[in-house]
Amino acid sequence: MNVFDRSMKRKQKEWASSLLDSGKYDYLRDEVASRVADRVYDVSRTFPLALDVGCGKSHIAEHLSKEVVERLFLTDVSDSSLRNRRACEIPTHCVVAEEEFLPFKENTFDLVLSSLSLHWINDLPGALRQIHHVLKPDGVFIGAMVGGETLYELRCSLQLAELEREGGFAPHISPYTAVTDLGNLLGQARFNMLTVDIDEVQVHYPGMLEVMSDLQGMGESNCAWNRKSLLQRDTMLAAAAIYKEMYGSEDGSVPATFQILYMIGWKPHDTQAKPAKRGSADVSFADLSRIDRVQTDHQKTNDKS
Repeated sequence: MNVFDRSMKRKQKEWASSLLDSGKYDYLRDEVASRVADRVYDVSRTFPLALDVGCGKSHIAEHLSKEVVERLFLTDVSDSSLRNRRACEIPTHCVVAEEEFLPFKENTFDLVLSSLSLHWINDLPGALRQIHHVLKPDGVFIGAMVGGETLYELRCSLQLAELEREGGFAPHISPYTAVTDLGNLLGQARFNMLTVDIDEVQVHYPGMLEVMSDLQGMGESNCAWNRKSLLQRDTMLAAAAIYKEMYGSEDGSVPATFQILYMIGWKPHDTQAKPAKRGSADVSFADLSRIDRVQTDHQKTNDKS
């Protein structure tokens, strides 16, 4: 499938990272990157060599220490983002590369990371297979991407306004992966010991136009091929009014919800724990119902004595 204009996405990220005040748009990436780093610390081991896929300005690395990650490769489609990367204590190596085409050999990395980049991939199953390919056996992939309920307030407001003013609507928010699909995609890429969880980050803005302005500053504008390039002024004003009416807070601000999907998957290795064979259990779940009765009878016996 060819849903996204990858050339347009690269231009959007180049433009956003070259802004003089680009740092003020990094709040969402910084927050999610810190939560990805927390999951790295939850794995009790040191990773000699790690890879950050679609790293942007290296938001994850600044939350990691060299005691946990000894060396880190950073890849991004935007050369400007890599040049403006954050300082960190870990020795890093930068490579301009598409997330869909990783230029590394099989069994190279002990850890692969990705934060808020994979939702712009045309071939997500293929990208996950490549991540699996470059991981060493018993290596781990820890990532985060936006989920299907992201920016539902903006999506609904724009659709209602276009229906009212223009008699139909076009997609303005990019399609995102549903959490129900993510586990299947990781399994198909041959990861095991999977963990998938959901979090929500809600940010409040003065109005809808500020939401859209910040998305542009993040380099997160829509780049789907079927996107509508321009919105009529009347439609924009109507959408802003609908947004405030339907979702506005008492203080006059409006929320924008970002659903974040976190994923952890391991490349199989003989040393990993494996589930017991089917039928090998020596205790039946049916026996659990008897536990309360046994405990009750035992308590009655003790009371009598």
